[in-house]
Amino acid sequence: MSDEKYFQNITTRERAIFEGAITMGALFHQFVGTPVDRDTASSLEKAMEQSLTLQPCINSVEVKIDRETLENAGNEYQYLSLTGDMLDVKVTSEFEGVKVVVRMHYIEELQYPLMYVEEVDSQ
Repeated sequence: MSDEKYFQNITTRERAIFEGAITMGALFHQFVGTPVDRDTASSLEKAMEQSLTLQPCINSVEVKIDRETLENAGNEYQYLSLTGDMLDVKVTSEFEGVKVVVRMHYIEELQYPLMYVEEVDSQ
């Protein structure tokens, strides 16, 4: 990649983590607030996955929107605005043989949709 000089101060492992984390942040801040219902959840998941796999070093993105929350939308319009606690997301990034899985999902004990590094695999 021609961007090497901008990342010379971090390790390959750190770069793989950076790419996964920056993609997770992009997902959260671009899509939270999007109107969603049971009928559009699948297409929104797919759009999120496809758009974010375009980011550098991203191998895959898996997005699941909590259907139970959508089923319980108790308003007259039967849709909700997407929130972080409705998302379960895995972003897999890889840089020079280091594969990282960055995850976000709602952690009940924290009462928070936590983003964290789930796995680092240096092959």
